[in-house]
Amino acid sequence: MATFISLVNFTDQGIRAVQDSPDRFQAFKALGEKAGVTVKAVYWTVGNYDLVLVVEGDEAAATALLLKVGSLGNTRTQTLRGFSEQEIRKIIGSMP
Repeated sequence: MATFISLVNFTDQGIRAVQDSPDRFQAFKALGEKAGVTVKAVYWTVGNYDLVLVVEGDEAAATALLLKVGSLGNTRTQTLRGFSEQEIRKIIGSMP
């Protein structure tokens, strides 16, 4: 399973309905579960980003989920592929 860390900002539309954000997250989580993507963590934050999400799943399923959520117009994301210590050790170990 791949890990993805998304840095999320509300759009103008999303911030106007910020009070619905926890409910939108629950809908996102349910949609993810149906697609085989697990939400490992979510944090509402103060600063450059409004939320941080950590999800795990198949790369194609996670990408499709994030694209679907982005298409709803409430958020914009920057998504990073994360590697555990075990994964990065394996990658480093395979370096020529």
